[in-house]
Amino acid sequence: MVVSHSRALAEAAVALAAGLLPEQGVEVRIAAGLHDGELGTDAVAVADAIAAADTGDGVLVLMDLGSAVLSAETALDLLDSPVRVRLSAAPLVEGLVSALAAAGGGADLDAVAREAEGALGAKRAQLGESADAPSSGYPQSSTGVGPVDDSATEIFEVTGEHGLHARPAAELVAALRDFDATVALRNATTGAGPVPADSLTRVLTLGVLPGQELEVRASGPDAARVVAKIRALVENRDHDQHR
Repeated sequence: MVVSHSRALAEAAVALAAGLLPEQGVEVRIAAGLHDGELGTDAVAVADAIAAADTGDGVLVLMDLGSAVLSAETALDLLDSPVRVRLSAAPLVEGLVSALAAAGGGADLDAVAREAEGALGAKRAQLGESADAPSSGYPQSSTGVGPVDDSATEIFEVTGEHGLHARPAAELVAALRDFDATVALRNATTGAGPVPADSLTRVLTLGVLPGQELEVRASGPDAARVVAKIRALVENRDHDQHR
């Protein structure tokens, strides 16, 4: 759910996220602006939107500025029935895209909130700042001492005009839902990673540019198939790059 002072801003953010990640099957609600079209937030409208968005799995609320936070906090006191709600400090646009990717992949509320709140990692990495990363994103066995059986590893060049930027990264994350495999990615050119491939925020921190090499490691029954799928996605980016 998006709480903003501006209806136009909220609608644009939702449109961007939906454009990058179509057909996620995730309810996204907006509570933005005042009834007269002026800038502002309305706690009653926020409460109504939270109640409408609740399907029993919980609601993540993303906000733009300070009084939006206040309205969201007040809205929690106005709810007629209990709703599991998380108010997120995530950046509005990046957080929304990351949250939508995670929720569309079946993550629970806590995991969706973590994805949203880590959404600035990719920007930090691109700007040369430190970004939080897991100690190892490679698939591990149940004992944690090495790769499991049915594993596949491949390194290939990313040939898309803009590398693995937001849209292809989002498509890659979404495509993995169809496979029974655990996947990790590493920028073999810069050494960034490894990161879990089902996390959009982590994939973007790799900063994979055109001509760089992507290392894919997968384990599980569909390991070979998922590696082939990722190859097809990152090597066929001549279309749709400017959307």
